[in-house]
Amino acid sequence: MKKIKYILKRLTSLNWQAMLKMAQKIAHHNHRFTLIILIDMIFCAFKYGAGYMDYFEFEFYLLKGKERKTYLTSALNNQIIAKYNQKEERIKFSDKLKFNQLFQKYLHREYLDLKKCSFQEFQDFCQGKKEIVGKVIDSCGGKGVSIYNLSSYPNRKELYETLLSKKQFLVEEKIKQHPKMANLYEGSVNTLRVISFRKEDGESVILNTVIKIGNGGTVDNFSSGGMYSFVSDDGKIIIPAIDEEGKIFQTHPLSQTKIVGFQIPYFEEVKSLIQEISCIVPQVRYVGWDIAIGEKGPVLIEGNEYSGVFQMKPSLSGQKEGLLPKYRKYMDI
Repeated sequence: MKKIKYILKRLTSLNWQAMLKMAQKIAHHNHRFTLIILIDMIFCAFKYGAGYMDYFEFEFYLLKGKERKTYLTSALNNQIIAKYNQKEERIKFSDKLKFNQLFQKYLHREYLDLKKCSFQEFQDFCQGKKEIVGKVIDSCGGKGVSIYNLSSYPNRKELYETLLSKKQFLVEEKIKQHPKMANLYEGSVNTLRVISFRKEDGESVILNTVIKIGNGGTVDNFSSGGMYSFVSDDGKIIIPAIDEEGKIFQTHPLSQTKIVGFQIPYFEEVKSLIQEISCIVPQVRYVGWDIAIGEKGPVLIEGNEYSGVFQMKPSLSGQKEGLLPKYRKYMDI
């Protein structure tokens, strides 16, 4: 009876309209029948905890059962978070102001809490700067983030009120990225998402490193028009980048910079930084760190206690094994 109730609950929670659209998209591009893809998609949701976006992004339609079992799905990722990240401690990451206060040593930029400062303090903060960044403190995926060119706001009071009206209470100095990173795409700060896990002995292991690259916008997030690829242990991009629509990029369409083989500057320093910052909140052990590469080394942007799932598409990498075997070396999952 419990199993039947569980199945009924899962069936009613599925986004049928979105699933159908995705099944149609996959079927069209792979010359399959939509109904067969949809049925398989539902099966994978129950069998592996794979949502329809997991099914699409990790190309489950190209995989056999044995191969599907190796992939980290959104449902399993949520279980890892629940197990290894203490709920009461997650606020130190989800609240950007709290995060900045705790990790101030590693930010390498000025910031301001508009809820606690006067207009005069805001004016002083803007002095000598060309651009500032306004952030909603509990936003994610690049949402609620705006870059303001100060030359467009000679009336600082207007800008101050704009930030308050948008609830962008965190104001930061804009990061100046390394020239090599700007060569990839100069319109946004291109960042690394380094996913780490802190073991019982206090050492942290890097489970995955993704590079996020802007493409026409001011942020690099996948959900905001950007693209992403994967980085090897020695800091090189190893496969072409891909965007949310599934478009593949061997070179950046705007900068014409070759993506595969691109060497991330200061990558050894990034790895050392991860070891240090992972110990600051030991109750949150599984984190996706967003790191920019500044002119003099890595710059910490934020930590994500709900890190998304990133795995290579089999059609791009030529491999049909996901991250689960690597995760299971360090986690009890």
